[in-house]
Amino acid sequence: MSEFPPVPLTLEGASTLHQFFRFDWKAWKALPAAERGRIAADAAAALKKMERASADGPVQTAVFSQLGHKGDLILLHFRDSMEALNQAELELAQGPLFDFMELRHSYVSVVELGLYESTRKTYEAAAAKGFAQHSAEWNAEVEASLRRGAEAMKSRLWPAVPETKYLCFYPMDRKRGEEKNWYAVPFAERQRMMHEHGLIGRRYGDVVKQIITGSIGMDDWEWGVDLFAEDPVVFKKLIYEMRFDEVSAVYALFGQFFLGLRLPVEKLGGWLEGRL
Repeated sequence: MSEFPPVPLTLEGASTLHQFFRFDWKAWKALPAAERGRIAADAAAALKKMERASADGPVQTAVFSQLGHKGDLILLHFRDSMEALNQAELELAQGPLFDFMELRHSYVSVVELGLYESTRKTYEAAAAKGFAQHSAEWNAEVEASLRRGAEAMKSRLWPAVPETKYLCFYPMDRKRGEEKNWYAVPFAERQRMMHEHGLIGRRYGDVVKQIITGSIGMDDWEWGVDLFAEDPVVFKKLIYEMRFDEVSAVYALFGQFFLGLRLPVEKLGGWLEGRL
C-alpha cells in the first residue's frame, strides 16, 4: 500500500452542532412565576418544532440536562447542511429563554464514516485497471465506490438522535508528535490498528450507539465522538477498554468529556423549576 495515496477515503453525511449552555438560575428565579411559565412554554414550543422536521420524522434536535460544572444544558442538532445548522442557531437566539443561557462551548462537525477497508480495495482495483493515481479514470473509480458506499450506509450517514437516556460527547485527535505521528504511519498499519480498534466497539454494540463526526477544518479537534446508552457506566467501561488498544494507547489525544441526561422537550418546564 505504500505506493498508494496515504489518505483513507471517507463518507460524509449530516451536519452536526453541539451547544453547551450555562443557565442563569439567579436571574431566572428573580422573575415572577407567571413570567417564567410563559417563557418556558415558548421555549418548549420552539424546541418541539425544531425536534423533528415532520410529525413522523427522525429526531434532529435533542436536549440534555448536563451533569457537572461545565454547563447546565446540551443541545444536539443534526441537519442536512451547515446552512440549516446556522438557521437552528439563529432561531434559538430569538427566543426569550436564550436571554438566560450563556453559550460556554460548542462543536461543529459532520457525520463521518472512515473507509480503511474499502479504500484499500478501491485503490487496488483502480491500480489493477492500470489507472494512474489521481487521473480522471482513477478519480471516477473512487467516486463510483463512494457513491455505492453512501447508498449502502445512508442510515448511518443521516442518523436520528438516538432516543436513549444518556449522552457522552468528547473530541479527539491523532498524535502528530516527534516520536509518535499517526499521519506518518503506513496505510496498512493504520488499517490494521483501526480494524482491531473497531472490534472493541462492536462488542458493545448492543448497549452503546456510537456516532463519529469529522471536524478537521471545522473545529479545534479532528473528530467528535457521541456515545448514547441507557446506563452511563457503560461509557466508562468502553472507553477504559479502548485505552488499552494500540490505536488509543499510542496515538490518541482526548479533549474534555461532557455527560448529559436526556431531557424530553415536554419536561423542560419542570427542569426550569428544578425537577427532572
